[in-house]
Amino acid sequence: MNLTSKRTKSYRIFSTATIVLVAILFVFPLYWIITGSLKPVASINSATPEWWPSEFVLDNYERLFNKQSAPLFSIGSIVTGPTVPAAIRWLVNTVFMAVMSMGLTCFTAALAGYALAKKRFIGRSVVFGLIVCAMALPKQVILIPLLREMSDLNLYNTIWAVILPIVGWPFGVFLIRQFAEGIPGEMLEAARVDGASEIKTFTNVVLPMIKPGIGALAIFTFINSWNDYFMQLIMLNSTDILTISLGIAKLQGENATDFGIIMAGAALASLPIIIVFLIFQKYFTKGITMGAVKG
Repeated sequence: MNLTSKRTKSYRIFSTATIVLVAILFVFPLYWIITGSLKPVASINSATPEWWPSEFVLDNYERLFNKQSAPLFSIGSIVTGPTVPAAIRWLVNTVFMAVMSMGLTCFTAALAGYALAKKRFIGRSVVFGLIVCAMALPKQVILIPLLREMSDLNLYNTIWAVILPIVGWPFGVFLIRQFAEGIPGEMLEAARVDGASEIKTFTNVVLPMIKPGIGALAIFTFINSWNDYFMQLIMLNSTDILTISLGIAKLQGENATDFGIIMAGAALASLPIIIVFLIFQKYFTKGITMGAVKG
């Protein structure tokens, strides 16, 4: 018994040390970006790494905000709102893009996933099979047709050219379908017997039961949309509608890289992702756990 207790204690110490080490490795890039954005340019470019800033300055953020300016809001060629630093406009664009993508994707995935899980119609298996196949399809394969489609719809070089292709994310439909499969059919039948309409059944019975899956999908979609640099690079080119990652990339000099501005922009861009994760963390953890049990 004593030997077993010692082994258990040793295992806990080893596992805790491993988790702490892995956590440090994952957090270190964020730490380096935030502290680097507060260092003088000379310290950033120094050959000897400065692990902790010897001097905290806000010069990098000042240069980031003073580099360019843009209207806060614009609809097509109509400019509204005050003129603000371009970095603020880029951050607003990125937040709007990610939030709209997250909301629309969760809405469509919830409807489609529920229908594929609990509705019986001709071709259901074929549709689900196509969705699974689409999950393995690289976005580069559909880039040219998608680009032509956005041009034909007069959406190219607008923020909607980045939002709409994400809305029909096959992984979202697949994820929500897996959660909807666990809804007891008796509960749906009882709701119909009580006279609940299809919409009321969906909102009052289905949505509460698939909420963890929607929470996990919300985080996945937000991060996927926020970090989709490739699609943003192809679809956007006007200064007023750039995202924060594109804007920071365009601020780099031709012959030299200003790491101070890049780190300040990266630190600014990381804040919304951290906030969204903290808000949906409970649903994300529960969703991953439930998915693991089902798998």
